[in-house]
Amino acid sequence: MSVQGSVETTSLPSENEDDQIISIAIDAKDEAGLLIGAHGATLSALQSFVAIALKQQTGSWYRVVADIGDWREKQEEYLRGLATQAAERAKATGEAQHLYNLTSSQRRVIHTALSEDGSVETESQGEGESRYLIVRMK
Repeated sequence: MSVQGSVETTSLPSENEDDQIISIAIDAKDEAGLLIGAHGATLSALQSFVAIALKQQTGSWYRVVADIGDWREKQEEYLRGLATQAAERAKATGEAQHLYNLTSSQRRVIHTALSEDGSVETESQGEGESRYLIVRMK
C-alpha cells in the first residue's frame, strides 16, 4: 500500500525559548482519512513516531505538531467552541462543568482558550485515562 501526498515542515518558536516546535503539514488528498485515523489516533501516533525519531537522531526532544488537511486546526476550533459552551454553562448555572475523554493536548487547548476569561477557571483532575477537565466560576 502506498499513499501519495506532500509534506512541508517548518520550525516554530514556542512559549519557552529553550523549546522548538517542528510543524509538519501533510497534504494527502484522497488518503487523508486513512492517515488521520479514528479521532486522530493515527495522526497522533505518526506525530509521536517523528518526535522519537528526532530524539534518537539529535539527542534532543522537540515538540512535533503534525496536521493533515487542516484536521488539527478544525479540531482546535471545535475544542475552543466546546470551551466557550462549558464556560457559558458554568456561568449560567453556577455549577462546575466536567469535560471527559480528552487527551492532554485537547485539555491544553481548552485551558488556553479559557485562560483569558477572567470569570472562569479550569483545572485538570484525575490520573491517566481517568483524567478530566473542570470549568468553574472563579
